[in-house]
Amino acid sequence: MMLIALFTLAVVVVVAYALNQTVQQAGAGVTYRNAADVPDFAVAIVPGAHVRPDGTPSLALQDRLQAALDLLQAGKVQRILVSGDHHGPKYDEPNAMRRWLLAQGVPSEAIFMDHAGLRTLDTMQRAAQVFLVRRAVVCTQAFHLPRSLYLARQAGIDAVGLEADRRVYAKRTFDAVRESGARVKAWLDVKVLNTQPRFLGPTIPIDGDAGRTHDVWTQRDDRQAQRQEQAPPRPDSDE
Repeated sequence: MMLIALFTLAVVVVVAYALNQTVQQAGAGVTYRNAADVPDFAVAIVPGAHVRPDGTPSLALQDRLQAALDLLQAGKVQRILVSGDHHGPKYDEPNAMRRWLLAQGVPSEAIFMDHAGLRTLDTMQRAAQVFLVRRAVVCTQAFHLPRSLYLARQAGIDAVGLEADRRVYAKRTFDAVRESGARVKAWLDVKVLNTQPRFLGPTIPIDGDAGRTHDVWTQRDDRQAQRQEQAPPRPDSDE
């Protein structure tokens, strides 16, 4: 029995290693460290990550957003698709990402929001099926890029990656261990289980109106800001 158990364990380890290597190959030759080196693409995809209780992005998520901002400012992309978990009013990754980008001067019309990016698989499948993304730069940390690119390509997206690492992350060891299992799960989802996104919905082309992806209250705020920008300046008063 002991020999059988050891043999089974060895097979599992070898298979897991092989699947990890398969997924990691997706990032070979198509990941960049500097925005200036990235070829021109229309869209940057930012997968979601933890948002603090006060509604601000975690450091890891801020770094992903900064990578997308660098691409936009360098003229490498024209639109940013922020994709994350928005399961209720008390936890909202997409709006946290949108607020951060707006604060950096990104126009509202350049920010598309995916409110159902519950997993990386959902983010990439929805990017392809809902937003009709065909070519994109994925902005995330180096440990996460191979799986993200693997899933993007399996969804039919011609994708490259921009590493978002700007610091040493406190959970880097945990992230590395967890990612090994996540890569195996990604391969199984695609090749064996045919896992689909939890939610799809009507198409919202990425070259269309970003406002269709914004919450009603954000649309109202955008209209108010636009009216204020278009309003003629008030005459100076002597009082």
